[in-house]
Amino acid sequence: MHPRPRRRTVTTMAVLALALVGCAQAEPTAPEQSAPPATTQAEAITVEDAWIKAVSEEEGMTGVFGSIVNSAGQEAELVAAASAVAARVELHEVVTGDDGNALMQEKEGGFTVPAEGRHPLEPGADHIMLMDLGGDLAPGDEVEVTLEFSDGSTTGFTAPVKDYEGANENYGGHDHGAEE
Repeated sequence: MHPRPRRRTVTTMAVLALALVGCAQAEPTAPEQSAPPATTQAEAITVEDAWIKAVSEEEGMTGVFGSIVNSAGQEAELVAAASAVAARVELHEVVTGDDGNALMQEKEGGFTVPAEGRHPLEPGADHIMLMDLGGDLAPGDEVEVTLEFSDGSTTGFTAPVKDYEGANENYGGHDHGAEE
């Protein structure tokens, strides 16, 4: 027996196998899966920590607070809001008046929610104002609010009503539905 031809055959096969492996193309890798892009502004919006200040119908108005969160890579423009508990709903800001006092007014153009960011709604700052209320809003009630964006898309959220002693802004002589 000649062990040499067998060894040569094994060596040749090993070299051929390595050559084939080296010539083989790598399997294409699938691109990383990420969340599909939002097709409307509203699809990328959530509202966190939402709440509404408890008031009586006679008080006529109250604020909606929380944080509007945008998960999209593009800013979203909130232009309006609505709720069945109020005949009118406005987007408000608080500015410093000529006398140096805080003054609440409708925010022209609405709120810009930055790309992958948030826009806070806070007492004494930007907020959603529910006006001409159709009844009392008592602690523990839950209120549906709908947000509308510049592309016409909408999204809704539910906000609990709670007691709060602040958020008593000056309305600058504007009629916001409250009796003076």
